[in-house]
Amino acid sequence: MNYSLRMCLILLSSFVYASFAANPRTPIDVPFGRNYVPTWAYDHIKYLNGGSEILLNLDKSTGTGFQSKGSYLFGHFSMFIKMVPGDSAGTVTAFYLSSQTAEHDEIDFEFLGNRTGQPYILQTNVFTGGKGDREQRIYLWFDPTQAYHRYSVLWNMFQIVFFVDDIPIRVFKNTNQLGGKYPFNQPMKIYNSLWNADDWATRGGLEKTDWSKAPFIASYKGFHIDGCEASVNAKFCDTQGKRWWDQPEFHDLDVAQWQRLRWVRQKYTIYNYCNDRKRYPQVPLECTRDRDV
Repeated sequence: MNYSLRMCLILLSSFVYASFAANPRTPIDVPFGRNYVPTWAYDHIKYLNGGSEILLNLDKSTGTGFQSKGSYLFGHFSMFIKMVPGDSAGTVTAFYLSSQTAEHDEIDFEFLGNRTGQPYILQTNVFTGGKGDREQRIYLWFDPTQAYHRYSVLWNMFQIVFFVDDIPIRVFKNTNQLGGKYPFNQPMKIYNSLWNADDWATRGGLEKTDWSKAPFIASYKGFHIDGCEASVNAKFCDTQGKRWWDQPEFHDLDVAQWQRLRWVRQKYTIYNYCNDRKRYPQVPLECTRDRDV
């Protein structure tokens, strides 16, 4: 097989996988009220187009946020977000899953604001049993303030995959059988928020929020959830093994997906805890399942 044909087949395979992962069997254009409710500072949320789009407002008095009505154990969750434009230093726009226990599990997208002209930083993290410290940070290959982009999480018993516009930017493998910890028995709610974190968010807290630029506005739409809804006390999902995300093709990334992930790591990654030998003299167990470590 010649090189051109091989690359075409790889790209086709990648497109099929990404299309399935990004477009599961529920509509993308879901109104806010179907799956979500406001969490705090209700007056800082503005509804547009019949609730198919919302704006979160942050000012000096407060930020705001919303959460899913249900808790979920595995599935595919996504959000279209347009970040705070202009000088957003000190702000954090978040999309994450979290359980409601002291030793909680959590899967995080956090978008760290910037001074005008500087790139946004996307930080991801995974908590298991209340322990996080698994940060990875990347620059994005586009301006996330100019248009909506889709951010997604695929979570099953085998892996957690973070997607940006259907491109995998991070994979976290299940290492329970090797003695590692993995989120598998605590249902999580989905949370979204816009808040002030100028003690750490931009250049480690050196850049403070300029309140003269307030209100800061982040836009959300596409309130998609395709997960197994479970009670907070559930230890398993009664449909486990029957949903599309449990099928063998989603137990690992395929070759094309690994290539895309490697592209992100080589060109856009600015920090990966798996490679930080000062913090972790020994490679963390879950990182040993990573092809690039």
